[in-house]
Amino acid sequence: MIKIPINIPGKEYEIYIERGLIKNAASVIRKVVPCKNVVVITDENVNKLYAPSLMDGLAKEGYNANIVVLPAGESTKSMSSLEYLYNKFIDYSLNRDSLLIALGGGVIGDLTGFAAATFLRGISYVQIPTSITAQVDSSIGGKVAVDLKRGKNLVGNFYHPKLVVMDPEVLSTLEERFFSDGMAEVIKYALIRDRELFNRLLSWNRMQLSNNLEYVLSTCCNIKKQIVEKDEKDKGERMLLNFGHTIGHAVEKYYDYKKFSHGEAVAIGMYNIALIGEHLGLTEKGTNVHVKELINKYSLPFELKDMDIDVLVDTMSGDKKVLDNGLNFIFISEIGKSFIKAIDTSIIRKSLKSKEG
Repeated sequence: MIKIPINIPGKEYEIYIERGLIKNAASVIRKVVPCKNVVVITDENVNKLYAPSLMDGLAKEGYNANIVVLPAGESTKSMSSLEYLYNKFIDYSLNRDSLLIALGGGVIGDLTGFAAATFLRGISYVQIPTSITAQVDSSIGGKVAVDLKRGKNLVGNFYHPKLVVMDPEVLSTLEERFFSDGMAEVIKYALIRDRELFNRLLSWNRMQLSNNLEYVLSTCCNIKKQIVEKDEKDKGERMLLNFGHTIGHAVEKYYDYKKFSHGEAVAIGMYNIALIGEHLGLTEKGTNVHVKELINKYSLPFELKDMDIDVLVDTMSGDKKVLDNGLNFIFISEIGKSFIKAIDTSIIRKSLKSKEG
């Protein structure tokens, strides 16, 4: 088993990575959080695959366990779902010693984490991420949130889990599109911090990737660990993790979250910010070609096709990363090296339009 400690003073926890670990999740959780009442929160898709064995394990470990099954999809990460959960927690007589378990992808993890942070002013929770995005990114670092109609993750908190239980084998049940979607976040880590990971992703076939998932997951988790330990509250270095996301979030919203998945939109964002970086002389010439090659390899989109650039940039201007001196964008100087630069959106608008022409 790979164990990665997250060392944030007063909020320490560990990430456990091991094939087949989900079958023993209850016994692992018992050693870390030995409470009485547990509520598992999952979605309709994951429920069919992994909830029965988890619930059986929790019962064998002596937990009084209940489960809440929510619809799958981004729309579940909402204020209405949050209120529904609160009422379920009251029905199940949860108290401050109780535990929530997030069994699912990023939507379930974010929603459960925010519910844990706010119910009774804070109760414990554990992450059992079942998607690539959740395993390498959203389950780690304590960012929890719900969406509003006017934007993603606008209501949130920093609230860390007691444990993250990660099983690479669950990724084998992902549909191909969702596997590719998650690989966008893996590519992100390679581009901002690890050229060796980038080279391996480019050289591996699908079987080699599957055989090296522990390496991929632990590499990404260690990168995030190093960053969040230095900057828990996203005021400095942690913003590097938003590479491709500012444009990506705008693309998602442009299509009302219906055309592109999160990872697909981020892939579009990563490629286009590489192009913009080259146009502004911030990124090594030719970098976009290598970015496009890896994005293509994992069947992800990269172009801003048939989009109104003015509308897209106006959408970016409503991003939560807007500061008084402009909007923070993450650029790569070259593959594996990244930096933060605040730029006025008028410059981004001009760059994207020049690229179109």
